[in-house]
Amino acid sequence: MSVLRPFRADDMFKFNNINLDGWTETYDLAFYLSYLSTWPDLCYVQAAPSGRLMGYILGNAEGASTDWHGHVTALTVAPEYRRLGLARALTALLEFVAENIYHAYFVDLFVRCANDVAVEMYEGMGYSVWRRIREYYGSFGMGKGKRDEEDAFDMRKPLSRDVARRSVRANGRDVVVDQP
Repeated sequence: MSVLRPFRADDMFKFNNINLDGWTETYDLAFYLSYLSTWPDLCYVQAAPSGRLMGYILGNAEGASTDWHGHVTALTVAPEYRRLGLARALTALLEFVAENIYHAYFVDLFVRCANDVAVEMYEGMGYSVWRRIREYYGSFGMGKGKRDEEDAFDMRKPLSRDVARRSVRANGRDVVVDQP
């Protein structure tokens, strides 16, 4: 039986099996530590009985007024643990905290437009595309060679406080913006 628990600083020495995936964005240690110190209640890991990390989520709360929202900064599951519902469980926990602790209107995240599996998963969890951001992801190496600048979908899921559903846009895939 695996354990869902808060992300700890020493987990950064154990997550190479997760972060070496080509779809996963990685950050420097200061970035992870800033999240753990500022939003510890929005950062979790799923660990196997052996202690091996299976996946993690990092989030924050940001915005103002009706744009106040929870944000999924990083969500990733190690390849050997995918398709077990871990990403859904981690996201549901972040959504719960964003709604009940931070009183957010919605939760948002950015995902590569080319990551069809992730886009489909998020849509199945109630997220919809708010807009497409041109060249959100810069060039990076993926073992198969270099990839060009890549667009991202800004996906949003309304929470109960968004009674008017202002965080939902029917034609989000058609709204293309430059990187903010």
